[in-house]
Amino acid sequence: MVLQLRRQKAKEEFAIVLDFLKHGYSDDTRPFHMKEPIVQAIGKDHFVLLELVPNKDISLSPQEEIYVGEGKRDKINYIKGILQASKLTQTAKSTLKLVVESLVSKNEERFVEFFNKAGPISLRSHQLELLPGIGKQHCKMLLSARENQPFESFEDISKRVTAVSNPKGTIINRILEELENKDRYKLFVRA
Repeated sequence: MVLQLRRQKAKEEFAIVLDFLKHGYSDDTRPFHMKEPIVQAIGKDHFVLLELVPNKDISLSPQEEIYVGEGKRDKINYIKGILQASKLTQTAKSTLKLVVESLVSKNEERFVEFFNKAGPISLRSHQLELLPGIGKQHCKMLLSARENQPFESFEDISKRVTAVSNPKGTIINRILEELENKDRYKLFVRA
């Protein structure tokens, strides 16, 4: 069975602040009084990079969790749009990896489930092969191990398939690659 990699548009309920630009972007040429503050954030569920406009007189800090879903938002006025990774500030870029590491750690079960359920993309390639450092041989080892018994944790994966010594790091690296649009397939990042 070939799994469909295209998904419907993702909606985030919560996001993590990557950077807060109180006076907007430095390259914004509009007069100072017309500039609006900007929040660069990443969605907690689908890793969507977001550009947000906060409510008046709100100050936010990197790694702060904020509500961005439907209805009344305490700190965010509106979602300006989806943000390209190339537009992230230096602060946002340096915070991004820490936030992704934290989100993967807090949702280990979800990502272990990926190792248990990942399927073929085509007759010749598999979703597991899209992970950094996982080629055909490692993919075969993972499939064989999960066939005997589903994986229970990242530690379980690395113990049973020693060739995959850092499954958590592999997932983190894949998410970062997807954010930079390095591959047409999206396993974890949805926009």
